[in-house]
Amino acid sequence: MAANPIVKESKVDVLIVGAGPAGVMACNALARSGVNVRIIDQRPDKVAAGQADGIQPRTIEVFQSYGLAERLLKEGNQMHMAAFYNPSADGGIELTDRVPDVTATSARYPFEVTLHQGAIESIFLDSMREHGVEISRPVIPTSLTLSEDETLLNDPQAYPVRVELQKILENGEAGETEVVHAKFVIGADGAHSWVRRTLSISMDGEQTDYIWGVVDLNPDTDFPDIRNKTAIHSNNGSCMIIPREDDKVRIYIQLDDKTAHVTQDGRVDRSKLRPGLLLEQVQKTLHPYYIRTPEKYDWWTIYIIGQRVASKFSVKERVFIVGDACHTHSPKAGQGMNASMNDSHNLAWKLVHVLNGWAQMNLLKTYEYERRKYAQDLIDFDRQFAKLFSGKPRTKETEDGVSHEDFLKAFQTFGGFTSGIGICYLPSAITDTTYQSLASKLTVGQRVLPQIFLRAADSRPIEIQDLLPSDARFKLLVFTGDSSNPVQLEEIRAISNKLEVALASLTGGRSVGDAYGIVPISSATKANVRYNDLPKFLWSHWSRVLIDDVDVKGTLGGNGYDSYGIDPTHGAIVVVRPDGYVGTICPLQEMDFLVTYLGGFVGRG
Repeated sequence: MAANPIVKESKVDVLIVGAGPAGVMACNALARSGVNVRIIDQRPDKVAAGQADGIQPRTIEVFQSYGLAERLLKEGNQMHMAAFYNPSADGGIELTDRVPDVTATSARYPFEVTLHQGAIESIFLDSMREHGVEISRPVIPTSLTLSEDETLLNDPQAYPVRVELQKILENGEAGETEVVHAKFVIGADGAHSWVRRTLSISMDGEQTDYIWGVVDLNPDTDFPDIRNKTAIHSNNGSCMIIPREDDKVRIYIQLDDKTAHVTQDGRVDRSKLRPGLLLEQVQKTLHPYYIRTPEKYDWWTIYIIGQRVASKFSVKERVFIVGDACHTHSPKAGQGMNASMNDSHNLAWKLVHVLNGWAQMNLLKTYEYERRKYAQDLIDFDRQFAKLFSGKPRTKETEDGVSHEDFLKAFQTFGGFTSGIGICYLPSAITDTTYQSLASKLTVGQRVLPQIFLRAADSRPIEIQDLLPSDARFKLLVFTGDSSNPVQLEEIRAISNKLEVALASLTGGRSVGDAYGIVPISSATKANVRYNDLPKFLWSHWSRVLIDDVDVKGTLGGNGYDSYGIDPTHGAIVVVRPDGYVGTICPLQEMDFLVTYLGGFVGRG
């Protein structure tokens, strides 16, 4: 395709290549924070059906932090139970067990949501549109050049990345060529990432011998667990059933003969398969239950399970890769889209801070440090899970096969991982465990546990996560102890004065209120508390003063200090990062520690 002459040049803070879930998550997060962002995609339109579809509990919390969970929950299907089927004595299959789909006890949303990728993208597209951002499509990048000038690379306001873009016309021919000068570039362009290949970043890992088909359909069946997440091991193969929105289901089917479906260069040969053949395999696996051929299939594909992680996630902290561009794995554990969007969730706030001068460039190094380890852990988990799922079931004939006990144990052991709730970032400049013992049940490096407190002014129950929106601000949860005690109240006033002084120089030129969201949480009771006794510096609005007590019906709230492992006598300050993860815990009296922590990466006012 011959390139046309360059017709225009432009500048942008962040250029995003690829408008799948990882790309639109990043774009929406940046746009809502006022970043000058541009997003391009080679597809003429968003995904219409199929592709990724599972949203895990932690990702629902992330959607909630952006104000997008209500629509997701309205449009999607919820999976609450998981069923397991294994070979029966008569050669068919039989129900072995039913367990909760989400085993993580701290899940705010104790279920998964399924919704096809196009609908999930639409949630972000509509949100982006509210901030004046549309996807440029169909557009492809044709060259990317990163300056080697260290002066430019170290200046967050410089434009060291030059990207040539090509507009694609309706007839498939090349349209106008544009040169974009960007401060930062995010490659969210999938497993065959052009950005990754252009930067010569290798993908390390392996391709397995497991080949699977996927088909989406409206089923006509007598299988009793068709609306539960169901794992089936049979003597005729394995499959997994995922209920979907609008009465649809997705079925993953293990195919026996890899050689029959793979070309000499190792790619899947789709021409040798059709969805009817996949369904025939399902019909064998489901025996004695029936599933009839539908009038049409919603979507289908086949794939070989590969497990790879990129050798690095960024180049000079100017060009980043996210999502499938930096990690690929099997889809059956529901990790792909979740891992991808949470890469972007981790990166976006850091870019916002650096671009606005609120943080130093070294903050961007924590993206690869945190997310590459997570990706490697994901691959290690996926390798075990895929092997168990694709293995033959244990029977008299195959005594070395996979037993239900082994599979269920793995399912439950990895529950924190598959739900996204167990993610824990290692100590770094933004994750300091020095005073972990002051909130022993609130792990530094993990997301803030959901907990209901009461608003002090009107005793209304409030979920703490709802006061931690993804608005690029750090949040300080100030556990004050009993503010109804006059002695403690005087102590709180002294602490507030010290906190005000400490934060004044750590705002990046903003007001303290614009830089930090402060939420005081008193251990006083609803009968004794007076919310406006607390120093005004600690609360921006009456609705943001909380107490740790039960609601008027005695069913919601209470035991928050205990749930977080915080001593109500001594209290603590919990510093929450803009992505909802606990950054550090600080004693009420140790403002020097707080200044040292924030000063390690925050720009000073």
